[in-house]
Amino acid sequence: MTYQTKGTCSMAIQVELDSDHTIQNVEFVGGCSGNTQGVAILVQGMKAEEAIAKIEGIRCGSKPTSCPDQLAKALRMALEKEEKR
Repeated sequence: MTYQTKGTCSMAIQVELDSDHTIQNVEFVGGCSGNTQGVAILVQGMKAEEAIAKIEGIRCGSKPTSCPDQLAKALRMALEKEEKR
């Protein structure tokens, strides 16, 4: 699933969850390469709900959001899509 980010340097986030909500893969399109790669690796293998609890609400400077916060939004969207199946 691809999520179009809002308010960050990254333009999109590609998220892949397995059937028990474990994060299999995360790829950021754009953004600060080292930071986005680090976040993507750190959440890999984690349950989406746990990752959301840890990264939701993180801000980038004076911005009301950040790449990790946008990832939390992407994960929420992925979980909602799973529930509708």
